[in-house]
Amino acid sequence: MLRQYELVEKVRAYDPEADEDLLNRAYVFSMKAHGSQLRASGDPYFSHPIEVAGILTDLRLDDETIATAILHDTIEDTLATHDDISRLFGDNIARLVDGVTKLSRIEAQSESERAAENLRRFVLAMSDDIRVLIVKLADRLHNMRTLHHLKNPEKRRRIAKETWDIYAPLAERIGLYGFMDELKDLAFRELEPEAWDSITTRLQGLRSGNQDTIGRIESGIRLALAQAGVVADDVRGREKRPWSIFAKMKERDITFEQLSDVVAFRVITRSVDDCYRALGALHQRWKMVPGRFKDYISTPKANGYRSLHTTLIDREKLRIEVQIRDSDMHAEAEFGMAAHWAYKQKQGGDLHYPWLQDLIEILEHAQSPEEVLEHTRMAMFTDRLFCFTPKGELIQLPMGATPVDFAYAVHTTLGDTCTGARVNGKTVPLRTPLKNGDQVEILTRAGHSPDPAWERFVVTAKARSAVRRHVRAREKAGLQRTGRALYERILKDLKVSISAEAITEALARLRLPDEAALHVALARGTVSDAQVMDALIPGAGAMRKRRRRATGRGRILIDGHATEAGMELAPCCMPVPGDRIVGVRVPERGIVVHTLACPRLDDAAHEDWVDLAWAPDAGTGTGRIGVVVINEPGALAQVTAVLARQAANIVNLRLEERDRAHHHYLLDVEVEDVRHLEDLVAGVRALEAVVTAERVQES
Repeated sequence: MLRQYELVEKVRAYDPEADEDLLNRAYVFSMKAHGSQLRASGDPYFSHPIEVAGILTDLRLDDETIATAILHDTIEDTLATHDDISRLFGDNIARLVDGVTKLSRIEAQSESERAAENLRRFVLAMSDDIRVLIVKLADRLHNMRTLHHLKNPEKRRRIAKETWDIYAPLAERIGLYGFMDELKDLAFRELEPEAWDSITTRLQGLRSGNQDTIGRIESGIRLALAQAGVVADDVRGREKRPWSIFAKMKERDITFEQLSDVVAFRVITRSVDDCYRALGALHQRWKMVPGRFKDYISTPKANGYRSLHTTLIDREKLRIEVQIRDSDMHAEAEFGMAAHWAYKQKQGGDLHYPWLQDLIEILEHAQSPEEVLEHTRMAMFTDRLFCFTPKGELIQLPMGATPVDFAYAVHTTLGDTCTGARVNGKTVPLRTPLKNGDQVEILTRAGHSPDPAWERFVVTAKARSAVRRHVRAREKAGLQRTGRALYERILKDLKVSISAEAITEALARLRLPDEAALHVALARGTVSDAQVMDALIPGAGAMRKRRRRATGRGRILIDGHATEAGMELAPCCMPVPGDRIVGVRVPERGIVVHTLACPRLDDAAHEDWVDLAWAPDAGTGTGRIGVVVINEPGALAQVTAVLARQAANIVNLRLEERDRAHHHYLLDVEVEDVRHLEDLVAGVRALEAVVTAERVQES
């Protein structure tokens, strides 16, 4: 454990103007506050915050952050209060300590809720002051270093899994690659102990033999740079981490012995120009592995990381992974946003992280812990590609991104109103995967809203979250409209005036917060008409054991696609506008629309029936035609030609049966109404190649 004077000297070594008195007072206060508390290792609890502060001195953080680290557990684990910290150390440090404390107080019931709440609080803390997250990451790093002292194996695994899923990705996202590597390694050791032991044993066996290889390659790199006139401050080979080796083995489905790139090399130059000159020198000396070069200097990662990455093949067929960067880039790669924070402190001004705003927007609209985790992991884990707007602005996207993802990356409104896209001047479907270097132009229309089908192919968290948000909003509005119509019908059936007080009492009996919730419950079928009647007038529902068949009074109007939420067209009979229809209440599904001739209605109790009618402007519907044709060339073409002449769009075609003589097809056809469908059937039936044609109303 660092002694008081040692900690102060470490801070003053990189920041001579640091407030020495502040650090001394924080040290003494924390030591007294924690008193005789002990950690699982048996060490004084006070040693933990001091070690956390020591970790942060390696990042060269300011005295306020170091003091926050020293004090970070005092509010949570001692009798000290926020007011105490504010009075003794100032409002700013109190705010930072309080922020770290809030990140620690996660008391959700399930693991997914706990993880999601962690992510939510981390992202919001980052947006307020990045130092809160940095302190928390250092706190987790020291806890992981001492994890082996915990006796409960399940608790160790839970902490390791949380570290792997949340803390390590967040460290990577803010550029703290050193933190990320160690966090993942320590978590990997706990989660995959056999794999850890196997890989570390093999690494130990390779070290003695690899020293000559590493030294030879380092010398070769230095010689190539010197011959090109490039001055390198450092050239160094290093073993890859066990977790990284394990990940490569799984990704490539190979054994440890088959890995050819266990060692990576790093070249630190003095300028950006020297980086590219060094790259050229190395590519002249060794052959480059195609597809393994990445220029993160001209196109930095979302967290600001800059470097040149290349993979070379030496004369012994050994793969050499090399990272080339200047000293400033190296500082950013080592310290991430901590380096940016130090620069901000010296230069003044504010820091903005656009990707943080995207994550905050996602968190604000996510509806469940699982959705929070899904979207946030999507935003943090995927590899990147780079595309351009028509004006040349560079947009970073995950691999597999589509024009819809691109539109949302530019601006949420652009995504919401997107109707089409041109990629490199050519119109393409919205589901088209983009490629590196594509120029993308988004076509829009005012008033347009996202298509629910987009959710099946978008890959960015922001796009998927936005689509789901619009779908939920439409669904909620539709459910309320359908439920309101059902509720109004109930009130008419009661034939008495219901007071506001009676409605309030009824909602309490049904355990619903308001009438809007009642409408949604009616539309979803989670409460029945009889239950609502009994809640409004006790005994009223029991008087109606059977619901009358459709009478035309108080019918709910629907369109040809039954687009209202809580309403769906039955796939068995596929009703189209013009059919006589009735709805059947199905719990959780809502109202399922059948034709009155549908045999499935025999299975539905009459009290579950709902009066329905087609709206005057019902639009189109989809009917199903069964066709048996003679097995001869052009027979199916004759059928489709008839449908085309009568302006019917085939939305699905399926071959049901076939033999030497005949083929039986099912065609789903978009029609204006039932008359249009009947005309199509008659037209197809008249063909010589057709044996039979009929509308299919049960499947």
